[in-house]
Amino acid sequence: MEFYGTLGPSCCRYSVLSKMYETGMTGVRLNLSHGMLEEHANWIYLAVSAAGALGIKTKILLDLQGPELRVGTMAGNRQLKSESDVIFGARGIPVPQILLEQGRKGMKLLLDDGKLEVEVRECNGRQIIGRVIRGGILKSRKSIAVEGAGIDSPTLTQQDRDNLKLARKYGVTGVMLPFVRNRQDIICLKQVLEEEQLKDIKIFAKIENTAGVNALSDFLSEVDEVVIARGDLGNAIPLWKLPAVQKMLSKQCRDANIPFMVVTQMLDSMEHHPVPTRAEVSDIYNAVLDGASSLMLTGETAVGEYPEEAMTYLVKTAREAMSEMSI
Repeated sequence: MEFYGTLGPSCCRYSVLSKMYETGMTGVRLNLSHGMLEEHANWIYLAVSAAGALGIKTKILLDLQGPELRVGTMAGNRQLKSESDVIFGARGIPVPQILLEQGRKGMKLLLDDGKLEVEVRECNGRQIIGRVIRGGILKSRKSIAVEGAGIDSPTLTQQDRDNLKLARKYGVTGVMLPFVRNRQDIICLKQVLEEEQLKDIKIFAKIENTAGVNALSDFLSEVDEVVIARGDLGNAIPLWKLPAVQKMLSKQCRDANIPFMVVTQMLDSMEHHPVPTRAEVSDIYNAVLDGASSLMLTGETAVGEYPEEAMTYLVKTAREAMSEMSI
């Protein structure tokens, strides 16, 4: 089984990464929604060096920006108060132009993996004026999802294409494509990989919207691994339906003999606590019993206070489940 940690300021120290590999981590993820590959070259160097010293050849996954929507860079954090109005776009919170153009009255915008919710009241192509339904602190580069709808975005951004040109240089072993909607998204990525002579790099298709859920059978044979990415997927469907969808996707992958990864909030409480909840370790255990071939931590290792401990709990819990399966 593969165990991935997301690179970030909390874990990107040689001593911390060494301990994470010692406890069982087999690879790392670099989230390119937060910057270019070259900007984080030192993080990759540290991971490769720490793994190499232990005789481990680490896997390196690039998580592309893809057709994902994110808040732009702001001067500071913004407090969005429930029942107040907020402006996106001109003289407001920066968002992608495509969202301003395709925004419609009544749309529900889910920010930062659904922690905040805004209902669109007015839009004119330059601005969106919304009413805050569920408030909180909004930070730069946080995700935006449209509840129950999609925004027609290109499969790959220019930033994605520029990053892929450098994949070989930095020893990348896999590429994660977010918000896969159909087979054509996978074909588009494959074409770019072939153009850059990167056909040996594995393709990880992230299922994060209803389009991806519905089209999975059409592109399963085109990918090396499926990623059940529960953050945005939990925004796209009612949250109480998410477990059933996860089970369904897991079964489809098992039946097709395609490996799959489970990710997002595996040990979310460990961003600020040294011990996980009972529900979290049960979640990990059940993902393994469902047949997951990979598990990944995100914020827990990237920005959390206990990256080493989080990886330890992930690996030990998964291995306990694996031992149960072998009986």
